Amino acid sequence: MRTSWRGSRNRSGSDIADIDPDAPADRPLHLQFGAIALVFLGGICGTGLRYVIEEAFPTFGTGWPWATFAINISGAFVLGGLLGFLALVGPDDGWRRNVRVFAGTGLCGAFTTYSTFALETTQLGHHGAPGVAIAYAVLSVVLGVLGAWAGIVVAGAAGRRNAVRRGGVS
Repeated sequence: MRTSWRGSRNRSGSDIADIDPDAPADRPLHLQFGAIALVFLGGICGTGLRYVIEEAFPTFGTGWPWATFAINISGAFVLGGLLGFLALVGPDDGWRRNVRVFAGTGLCGAFTTYSTFALETTQLGHHGAPGVAIAYAVLSVVLGVLGAWAGIVVAGAAGRRNAVRRGGVS
């Protein structure tokens, strides 16, 4: 049995490519055109939004990179909330998978930026502000994790309130 997709076999033992090479159910998500398009479209939105914020709040010299800091913390919160919400409403398929791929992978993935965070941290250190660099790095990571956790908590609380309103939970 080959390991590449084209030569892989389905459960019945026949070659997937012989059944239907375009059938989404037979392809891994990362090889489905629709999923790739959703990531691409979400990425356009996320990148555009990040660009607008970075341009509105530029960082000068060794000042705190507020735009990237706020983008990464808020993006972690939104991603945590989104994934928490999607986990509450059902399995990862259909519209839920499409929302996750578009908004989670595409939009949040392009909106948040590890590369800019790493570059800004390095530049702060190289330009004589190692204390700011360390504080920025530590606070970004800690608040990013807390932001994701808070998003999950908010989604869970909202999901429970919604279930109580609909009579599903007392």
